[in-house]
Amino acid sequence: MRYEQPLFRPPSEGNALILQATIGCSWNHCTYCAMYLTKKFRVRSLEDCLSDLRSIGGFRSARVQKLFVADGDALVLPMAHWREILKTARKLFPNLRRVSCYATARNLLEKTVQELKELREFGLSLLYIGPESGDDETLRSIAKGANFEEHVEAANRLHAAGMKQSMIALLGAGGIKRSEAHAHATAKLVTAMDPSFFSALTLTVVPNTPQAKLQKSGRFTLPDPIGLLKELRIMVAESAPTSSIFRTNHASNYLPLGGTLSVDRDKIVARIDAALEGNVRLRPEWSRGL
Repeated sequence: MRYEQPLFRPPSEGNALILQATIGCSWNHCTYCAMYLTKKFRVRSLEDCLSDLRSIGGFRSARVQKLFVADGDALVLPMAHWREILKTARKLFPNLRRVSCYATARNLLEKTVQELKELREFGLSLLYIGPESGDDETLRSIAKGANFEEHVEAANRLHAAGMKQSMIALLGAGGIKRSEAHAHATAKLVTAMDPSFFSALTLTVVPNTPQAKLQKSGRFTLPDPIGLLKELRIMVAESAPTSSIFRTNHASNYLPLGGTLSVDRDKIVARIDAALEGNVRLRPEWSRGL
């Protein structure tokens, strides 16, 4: 496999084979994100992608159970590329059980339900989507490129295609000024998108990003850990997806949590309340990270 660094994947894809079919992110305007600032977006040639897949030969091919297609929003790939990548992966890896990628609402709305169904039939079964917020003002301020309704429509297309979605919310995205509005609206968006997986990360202000410039100028202030926990409590208490598996195990978070919201909501909320009361130790700053 040939990679252009830096290379990112979700924590749950830690044991997946990564195919870098695109370089960078086709949007790359989100104010908080530094992941692809050093890359100019492009689609790798189909020939190079298929060559990389074929390089995993012999006994190693049987070990591949998950394939993650990178970089930042690989769903943007043309259908012709996706068809060949998925067909080739299915032929090469006899034990392949899941293919996934990052996506945005913009990517999804550029593909029809029929096209998404076709990708699902060929093996693309899970998309990681980061609306970050359900609050339209916050979405505009972080330059997400889609609003509440567009994210809901994107999710509806996924459901119609039979794909699973892993949805990501970003604690602190609205700053102190929009903290409560961000939390309440995000809970509504989780309910409306109804993801199979829902995780919350905590915004980290990265140097040299637009978010860092806003913070330096005083136009953005990140809530303190207690404020972030209050946002998390609202999101958990008020969201009502059908049966989302919930996690806050990312290293950016102060309080690792997990469970199925429809079953474990009360326990999760009680744990957050205990942390707010000072009865649960939070992750120390030195152990937090991206």
